Amino acid sequence: MHPPDFLHKDAETKLCEHYIAAGALCSLSTNSERVLDAARNTFHALGVQPGPADFRLRFWVDDTDASQPPWPKPYVRGLDHLVFAGFDEGSSMLADLRTCSVIGRFSTGMASDLAYWQAVIFPMLLTVVSASVGIAELHCACVAKEQDGVLVAGPSGSGKSTLALALSQQGFGFLSDDRTFCSLEKAQIQSWGMPTPLKLRPEATLWFDELQRERLIDRRSGDPAFWLEPEQIIGVKRVRQCRPTSLIFLDRRDTSEFRLSSMSSREALSRLERELTMELPEAAARRSRTLKGVVELPCWLLQYGGQPHLVARQISRHLAEF
Repeated sequence: MHPPDFLHKDAETKLCEHYIAAGALCSLSTNSERVLDAARNTFHALGVQPGPADFRLRFWVDDTDASQPPWPKPYVRGLDHLVFAGFDEGSSMLADLRTCSVIGRFSTGMASDLAYWQAVIFPMLLTVVSASVGIAELHCACVAKEQDGVLVAGPSGSGKSTLALALSQQGFGFLSDDRTFCSLEKAQIQSWGMPTPLKLRPEATLWFDELQRERLIDRRSGDPAFWLEPEQIIGVKRVRQCRPTSLIFLDRRDTSEFRLSSMSSREALSRLERELTMELPEAAARRSRTLKGVVELPCWLLQYGGQPHLVARQISRHLAEF
């Protein structure tokens, strides 16, 4: 007796489109217009396929599954080159990192939840496949003025989100506040963001009056925080892609100061690698080529403290002079 084909590997998925996802060419086949809508609102849709896909998605939506939000906390399990991501009892996907292909099954309710695709499913998907296609997912915020981007790195609590927002109110475009995807294209680094919400700690109300009207939310992933769309804040514009021209590592202090010093590419690479996930050897090698391109940018260590808008203005002045 054969086990049931839960993921419906042989189901018909006649709808097909192609996208640029964090610098990689992605093909998506599905039986659901709602899934295509979610992809169009997350990635850059292409009218025609310019070449072979870097990774392929095949997502089948089960119209008989009546599951509805709120969705439980997703989970991920990996075994060698296979990675399984579960979202609820009837919605999951399985990635084969050697063939760079992903199959998935989703309920109608989850397929219709655009915000969930943008905030959870597609970011998780890129986390799983990124290294296999040469993309480096960095624990960095990123802002950009025109096409020139600034990567802001540091551990949790170092102030990446706060400074990204403050810089965005100083004329930079907001790309990401915690996770940035970097690709290497014709020997040039490109940075890509996902349309995920901005997360700010409760103490951010000290610096941003706009947060007084917002509500703290507990997403079962830690302490309560503010979760909001960056565009909700006056003066902030979201961007999806940029060409980074500098990399700043944060060293937050309890006192007001601003000290910016040059950092070697070797030290920058060591710091970035501490935050990386384990990958298969061939995927790690592809990602490493992109990382080496990132640390060839001018790298800085910023020892700072105090009002984030003042710090942002000092960073902006430094970048203009450099």
